[in-house]
Amino acid sequence: MNKHQTTQRLRDLLLHGMVRIHHQHLKENMYNDYTLDQYIALLAEQEWDERNNRRIKRFIKQASFTIPASMEDIDYQTDRKLDKNLINKIATLGFIDNHENIIISGPTGVGKSFLAQAVGHTACKQSMRVKYAQTTNLLNQLKLSKIDGTYLKTLKKIASTALLILDDFGLQSMDNQMREALLNIIQDRFNVSSTIIVSQIPVSKWHEVIGEATIADAILDRLVHSSHRINLKGESYRKKIFNLDEN
Repeated sequence: MNKHQTTQRLRDLLLHGMVRIHHQHLKENMYNDYTLDQYIALLAEQEWDERNNRRIKRFIKQASFTIPASMEDIDYQTDRKLDKNLINKIATLGFIDNHENIIISGPTGVGKSFLAQAVGHTACKQSMRVKYAQTTNLLNQLKLSKIDGTYLKTLKKIASTALLILDDFGLQSMDNQMREALLNIIQDRFNVSSTIIVSQIPVSKWHEVIGEATIADAILDRLVHSSHRINLKGESYRKKIFNLDEN
């Protein structure tokens, strides 16, 4: 088998990382000083990196994030009462290993969603499955899934994620079906996986948001008591940008 046939066989086997290195070697003679073991190790490492990067990109796409947020871009200069030590601890993703939750609250425009999605991106980079959703949209999707018979399948898919991010929690009131769907989601995830709730509404008012005392108690008992709390303060970033544009 000649060199070109070897490269084609690697392509046929979908070993794209190995193809890239081997093609570079044939073209530029870059690894002539490597032993056979070293060269095989290089090929294997490149293939692993290639597949890992593709997997991360796939997880990020499947998560349905709305912004490309990262922990490195979190703003600690603006006075938002953001505890850097707590954020650094959360960035280790130990809360996911421990099946704990995070509640991020505060007024509109202070970076709650950015922070939540930055944590989500970090989890994807560690090959964890993440789902980001606007709360009302997800609950309405579950309502519709009851009509077409995919409710349990949809719940199972949500439950399979290591991290679920529910944004804009409490912006709209819930009907009975939405409350039931939320309870099912939280029950499935209790002591199994982690959830981040992002809300403008203080936790003290979540009973009113959910709307039915018994179901609200069941949800909050499973969600709130095993959570890290981040309560952001300050003015809206969007408001500051708007004011700057006016001047």
